[in-house]
Amino acid sequence: MGRTYLVEESIGQYLTELSTKVKPYVTGLLIGQCSPQRDYVIRAVRTPPKEQQQEESLGPPKLASLDEEWITTHASQVSRMLPGGLLVLGVFMIATPELAKDGQNALRKLIFSVEKSLSKRRLWKPAEEEVSDRAALQICSATKKVVCRTYDVQDPKSSAKPADWKYQSALTASWVALGCTVNVNIHIPLLATSPNHDLEKNTKNGLNRWSKQIEDSVFLINGQVKDEDTELLEGQKKFRGNTQPGTQFSDVKVLTQLCQGASPRSTATVQVCSGSINLRGAVKCRAYIHSNKPKVKEAIQALKRDIINTLSDRCEILFEDMILNEGPQKKNVGREYHVLPQRLFVPVAGSSVMLSDYKFGDEAAGEIQERFVEMLDQPVQAEDMHIAEDIST
Repeated sequence: MGRTYLVEESIGQYLTELSTKVKPYVTGLLIGQCSPQRDYVIRAVRTPPKEQQQEESLGPPKLASLDEEWITTHASQVSRMLPGGLLVLGVFMIATPELAKDGQNALRKLIFSVEKSLSKRRLWKPAEEEVSDRAALQICSATKKVVCRTYDVQDPKSSAKPADWKYQSALTASWVALGCTVNVNIHIPLLATSPNHDLEKNTKNGLNRWSKQIEDSVFLINGQVKDEDTELLEGQKKFRGNTQPGTQFSDVKVLTQLCQGASPRSTATVQVCSGSINLRGAVKCRAYIHSNKPKVKEAIQALKRDIINTLSDRCEILFEDMILNEGPQKKNVGREYHVLPQRLFVPVAGSSVMLSDYKFGDEAAGEIQERFVEMLDQPVQAEDMHIAEDIST
């Protein structure tokens, strides 16, 4: 028995529209949420066209010309824009009938390279019981026939398994949103022994240690510590019925432990340092969870990952910006301040879920609007962009 994908109805219209413009094929990403029983697909996003593709379209169409690197880069950029609980669930391809027989092999290859690229950047490890199946959706542009299969990304030898693809309206209407503010004050020493120390590498190591603290934290949901295996919505059911469906919002407090390890004795290490990095500020985090009897542990895991991702993504964006504007060879002398980009949230049309992005202080709203169109194929009004935070350094 294969997996079932419940798919937001509007995705069907989006894919149909894409199939009328297809020449000779189009690829894209499926975005949604895994759960033990079934998976939810809330958006499909086509791969942004490359400028030189127009000239390359001479001669007979071939899937061999598929630009794997371009597609995986797009997946990495999109994954930064997803709040906790959402991930790249798979890839799709709409192709002409003559390309159909090579389509599944191309999709299989893409699924594994996208997963490899995304897992490289993660500072958390997937749980043992986590769903590792990813979807490969193939649509024939002529017949509109839909074939959905899954591959287990934890198994390089994995073969295709059939999956059900079912459309449903208002899929996320009663999903649960969890939000928290985490005060960050991370001190990362730069060892004198590491020659010409790499700021990015050191920052990542420091964030790795901090992410373990987040993993070990206690999470209070609406002021209560809840057993991980209980249902998240337990005790809230009596409010339903007379209220119309809408996002239920849970406020979460994160309590980090002051000292790690059970032993009262600890050994101190003395290291000679040539400097340090300090990350300070308050970050706004958000996660969404399906409303089909979600467990507390699913919700907390989604929020933990958002906390860890949002900080590591921002540092990555800052370093990319510094390399673009200053060049990699700049030596830091004395004290220097860099402002991390602020987080903003944008509603998804026809959904209760919001997507996220990051904005530097001097970035105009127009640049962010362009990014949403390019990365997520979604127009965004400037008044719909909610900046969630003050400036962090």
